[in-house]
Amino acid sequence: MVWYEDVKKTFADLVSIDSPSLHEEQMAEQIQKRFAEIGIVFWEDDSVPITGSTTGNLYAYVKGNGKKAPVLLAVHMDTVMPAHGKKAVFEADGTVRSDGTTVLGADDLAGVTEIYHAMKYFHEKKIAHRDVELLFTVGEELYCKGAKAFDYGRIKSKSAYVLDLSGRIGDAAYAAPTILSFCVTVEGKAAHAGFCPEEGRNAILAVANAIAQLPQGRIDDVTTANIGMISGGSGVNIVSDQCMVQGEIRSLNHENAVALAKTYREHFEKAAQDLGASAKWKETIDIQAYETSLDSDVVREYEKAAVSAGVEPKLLKTFGGSDNNVFFRHGIEGLVVACSMNNVHSCKEYANVYEMVTVTEILVRLLAENEDL
Repeated sequence: MVWYEDVKKTFADLVSIDSPSLHEEQMAEQIQKRFAEIGIVFWEDDSVPITGSTTGNLYAYVKGNGKKAPVLLAVHMDTVMPAHGKKAVFEADGTVRSDGTTVLGADDLAGVTEIYHAMKYFHEKKIAHRDVELLFTVGEELYCKGAKAFDYGRIKSKSAYVLDLSGRIGDAAYAAPTILSFCVTVEGKAAHAGFCPEEGRNAILAVANAIAQLPQGRIDDVTTANIGMISGGSGVNIVSDQCMVQGEIRSLNHENAVALAKTYREHFEKAAQDLGASAKWKETIDIQAYETSLDSDVVREYEKAAVSAGVEPKLLKTFGGSDNNVFFRHGIEGLVVACSMNNVHSCKEYANVYEMVTVTEILVRLLAENEDL
């Protein structure tokens, strides 16, 4: 249905463009240019003052000629660092990697490539398709900055497919967690550790006492917690008067995440109080959990399209967030679809051109008005 070499070239071209989070301007320009060649014109929103990016989110409404309800296809334009000077290195079996000094950028440029070639197919073949909305966001890697700033009054679709999942082609996530980040600063009292330690109030000790009592790692089947950063103290001979702890809690159940954060806060505050210190707690709900019904049209249509493309569909829950978490808060049911990205957020990231072709074929079947292609 789509040609290997065309997909390969598009992906290589996109990967060569630097687009770290909040510096997506060149990527946005290239995307607008490519899609304009197949008759799709994007509107750039006015989210820059909110996100701090060098460009806005890109949105397009592609009018179809069918009777099916409109559907939203979404990807993000940013990549994590290191992301300057990315270069796709292709292997004979279709695998593509970076040169090992940067991320590849398949997260999420594989998704951009697949959407482009699906829409190009309809443009060139003049095949009837449903109305399609396209949303390409900025700053997704920063807890969905772009998606949070978008005006959803524009969106007509009630269902979405977000091409932003690692794993086997055919996998699609129907549930994702709340991600709650926290920072607690314990304020103690400095004193000389040799001459008068009893006059001090050791903030590091208070933190250690709290952490020793707190659950970490996999709390249960739907919840994880992690203390990722600790900093404090001003010298080995000074009783520490300050210690800062940062971490996150993830849960597929939003209430579980909030409750566990409350437990964490109480432990830090009590441990500080026990030593005559104080604790200042700050938490942020970065994204909120969702679960798309397995009986929904968005799930049934995806399963049917995957089977039609010769792929076994598998619905799963993920502990990673995406723009789909934000869409759900705006009444849009969606799936996050595997799009050929592996070992993401590392210099060992890789994709496969044949897999990108397969995902493109799934998209075409999702969008086509006539199932007999």
